[in-house]
Amino acid sequence: MAEDEAPQPKAPQLRVLGQFIRDMSFENIMAQKGAPSDVQPDVQVQVNLDAKKRTVENQYEASIKLNVTSKAKESDATLFALEIDYVGIFDVQEVPEDQLHPFLLIECPRMIFPFLRRIVSDVTRDGGFPPLNLENIDFVSLYRNEIARRQAQAPAGTA
Repeated sequence: MAEDEAPQPKAPQLRVLGQFIRDMSFENIMAQKGAPSDVQPDVQVQVNLDAKKRTVENQYEASIKLNVTSKAKESDATLFALEIDYVGIFDVQEVPEDQLHPFLLIECPRMIFPFLRRIVSDVTRDGGFPPLNLENIDFVSLYRNEIARRQAQAPAGTA
């Protein structure tokens, strides 16, 4: 290597150390009220992401919080409600400090989402409904939208 060449930056490393359901609630409102089971559902999904540093060096946790509500298209009556907070614990190395925030809120959720999708499918099926197969979430655009929303809410002159 010549003296004027800069050392190659190391590739980011990401390992999933564990994942778990921090909190979950499934409410079958249709069964409680005795509503007919042949209704057409309208499913709404809200997604919130969070990440934080753990006490161990290079360890972080990222969570995906879903609020899923299924309502009858005809009557707007709620059929079921599912709230879940799914967490992954990650070992993250070789990520520059200025890229860590987007990395934790894009790459980490992307790694655990298939497992969360399976849980949602199983819970809705076991709750007496057709399995809800969530579509892929575009975590990049979700991140960009949240940054834009925060910047719009910030008082003038602050970032």
